[in-house]
Amino acid sequence: MAQPDLTAPRTAFGDGDERLALTLLRRARDAQLPGSVEWAVLERLTGLVLIHTLREVEGTFALERADAVLDAAGVPRPTLAWLEDGPGADGGGAR
Repeated sequence: MAQPDLTAPRTAFGDGDERLALTLLRRARDAQLPGSVEWAVLERLTGLVLIHTLREVEGTFALERADAVLDAAGVPRPTLAWLEDGPGADGGGAR
C-alpha cells in the first residue's frame, strides 16, 4: 500500500487548525479510488478529526465506511496519532 502523504494535514493539525487539516484530508481522500485502502486511511483520519472537533455523527459514519475497507484488507486502523506523531507512532494502528 502506498502511504498517503500526510505532511500538510499533519502540519495543520499540529498547528491547531483542525478545519484546514480536515479540508486537506478530504481533498487527498477524494483524489483516491473510492473503496481503496488509501481512500480508507484518509477517510478514517477524516472521521477522527471530525470526532475531535465534536462532529461525532459525521465522524462515526466515516469510521464505519473506512473500517469496513481496512478490515477486509487486513490493514491496521490509523489513529489520530498518525496526525500527531506520524504513521506507526502507535504501533501501526489501534483496533
